[in-house]
Amino acid sequence: MKGQLSKDVLKLDEAAEVERIGARLREACGQVLRKRGLVVAISSGIDSSACVGVAVRALGASKVFGLILPERDSSPDSAKKAERLAQHLGIRYAIEDIAPTLEAIGCYRWRDQAIKRALPAYGPGWGMKIVISGGLEGRINHFRLIAKSPNDEMHDVRLGLEDYLQIVAATNYKQRIRKTIEYFHADRLNYAVVGTPNRLEYDQGFFVKNGDGAADVKPIAHLYKTQVYALARHLGLPAEICNTTPTTDTYSLPQGQDEFYFALPYQQMDYAVWALNHGVTAAELGSFLGIGEERAKNVYADIEAKRRTTSYMHAQPLLVEAVTELPKIDPVARK
Repeated sequence: MKGQLSKDVLKLDEAAEVERIGARLREACGQVLRKRGLVVAISSGIDSSACVGVAVRALGASKVFGLILPERDSSPDSAKKAERLAQHLGIRYAIEDIAPTLEAIGCYRWRDQAIKRALPAYGPGWGMKIVISGGLEGRINHFRLIAKSPNDEMHDVRLGLEDYLQIVAATNYKQRIRKTIEYFHADRLNYAVVGTPNRLEYDQGFFVKNGDGAADVKPIAHLYKTQVYALARHLGLPAEICNTTPTTDTYSLPQGQDEFYFALPYQQMDYAVWALNHGVTAAELGSFLGIGEERAKNVYADIEAKRRTTSYMHAQPLLVEAVTELPKIDPVARK
């Protein structure tokens, strides 16, 4: 059915939604997963903060364990905000610096090796990030390396496929090591692990398979990011979190999510995905967002392309033949 696009389409009954998510989390822990509580890794971003907030509201602070897992490229402010959030909510938490593990496993070495192939001058004291280009102009997406030298000179280099893949593969160690630690604590406590993607991230495959994409329950995967912000404010989370602009906090230079992955800032992406899901034409979306019909067509094409290319990330491991005797768990609450 075709929907009518307006600023009201993302409005949320926050109180009712907190109750609905809480009921599902209690059902997931007690009846489906049979766990005693929840582990949440807190980055201090809006998504993980909202998740730990609803977890506490659902189960109580005593049954939620927080993890703060900084590394060499994380903003120091992120860990401080995450710790203040854990204290605000009254939960137990641990801080574990994963940089030594990443160093030992070769994360930084593999990444820097690929960077130096693209930019031979790169070395100690430099900052870097990857940005996406092309999709909004209707071209195939490609990636560029943005690097800042110790004397503040900026460099912008187009990345070849091999270098791009190696940088991303090395960086994915960060999400996978974090998830390993989350499951260690979940196992020792007999807790379940919470995944923190919002609807944009889940829909568009903006996660690392078997990294931050791995979890036992994902309580906000149905909510657009605008709605996650509304939920966080309703939960009374600190203003320094509710007013934060989302970043990846993955590379040493500050990086917005729309720089690296999404076609538009999240406020516009929310409406674009909603519009595509509800049969709104590109002309209507372009007029609503003030970006024009052609650019809106490119945004729709980019959304659909990411759905196709990341569909394998949502899939279970493929089998030659189904093992039908195993009990099945319905991933969606039906109440």
